[in-house]
Amino acid sequence: MGDIIHECRSSAAKFLDRSIQAVYANPKYVLYGLFALSVTAWLLVRATQYLKQSTITRPSTPTLEKGASRTFKAPSRKPGVWEPQKFDRPAAVPAPDWNVHTSKPKPYRPFRHGPYHITMGLRNMDWNEWIELDNHYLKFHADKAKRIIERGPKCSHTDPSAFDGAIELLEEFCSYLPQRYPALYKRTPVGMDNILTGESFNIVERPLIEDPMQMAARMVQDDLAIMFEKEDGQYYLLAGSILLAGFWKLEDKLGMPLSEIHTHGDVPGYREKLEKGMMNFFRRVQPNGPVQRNNYFIQVDDELAWSSSIGSEDGPEGTVGWFTAEKNKAIQHHYFRSERQSLRRLPRSGGVVFTIRTYFHPITEICEEPYVPGRLASAVRSWGDDVSKYKGKERYQDVLLEYLDGRHREQVEAGLEVEKEEEVRAYPF
Repeated sequence: MGDIIHECRSSAAKFLDRSIQAVYANPKYVLYGLFALSVTAWLLVRATQYLKQSTITRPSTPTLEKGASRTFKAPSRKPGVWEPQKFDRPAAVPAPDWNVHTSKPKPYRPFRHGPYHITMGLRNMDWNEWIELDNHYLKFHADKAKRIIERGPKCSHTDPSAFDGAIELLEEFCSYLPQRYPALYKRTPVGMDNILTGESFNIVERPLIEDPMQMAARMVQDDLAIMFEKEDGQYYLLAGSILLAGFWKLEDKLGMPLSEIHTHGDVPGYREKLEKGMMNFFRRVQPNGPVQRNNYFIQVDDELAWSSSIGSEDGPEGTVGWFTAEKNKAIQHHYFRSERQSLRRLPRSGGVVFTIRTYFHPITEICEEPYVPGRLASAVRSWGDDVSKYKGKERYQDVLLEYLDGRHREQVEAGLEVEKEEEVRAYPF
């Protein structure tokens, strides 16, 4: 890049020299020369800016509304009818230096300085990054096993019409996981083995030993859901294993179409800002176009599986919600709950798979990181009334914001250069 800029500057200098000679020869060229010199200087500045920006890499975001990416150009077909496609997922590369005991969770901090904008927030996903496992694996595995014993079919279910899609997901896991995490999983003729826990997964026997989505949930740290299109063109939640979701239950949303799932859950701005783009995405997404997104919540208890502060998991309708939470608990009870979701189309069944991986940390822990307290405080303050209600802000804002402001002030006094934040981090970290 430096050679190009130097060449531009040399050209500008030569042009200036010729312009001066022309002025002495004929004064009427003064105005022409000044104009040409201004244009040349402007072009030099723009070229320099462009070349510098080109060295900064940013996560790419597909233009879903316009279907600009080839990934989202779907062939014309009848709603509810999916013709199996020939697509082989690229083989995964083993995760570098991965260890089930020492590999830390990725530090997702998917909040921005205000103002807050309601968007789908989809980004292209590298196939290697489909499933993320780390040193919280054993805890998640134990928590899921306990939930399966305690709640079973309330948390995991496969509609008969979705059985082939659930089996396809199992096949994908038994291919991908031994490739990406060979220290943990080993491929077998009937599925795969978990080297650490001693589990053997047989995905070819019939009947299966358990619900296929429940079996899939034992393999990863994520919650799982598969949406299928019906004849009305709507996508329905027909298969899932939701064991560690914190704020929602599979039994409440099973069988619902996509739009009803979000309106039933009072997702802010869904009708006005999200529904059209989301429906376009589901219709267009192809097997070769995986995407990911992140979100975040504040929680005022330390329970990963179900946040008891919003009421009993088995409480009757109307008794569960942020209105039940104790107001302004001490900051030690505040937790940062972040989700990293991936979405991909299964080529044989046509189902759209969600993987929902939760990251759960005390607020006091993440606020040890540079820039986090100030940026999170700005984000929380920028929530609109609908988002604030959805995220329960009224129940914790006083204590949380006072703490965040204090930690931000301490960082600044210790020498933190606020204006350099964007130079050292990029969304969603």
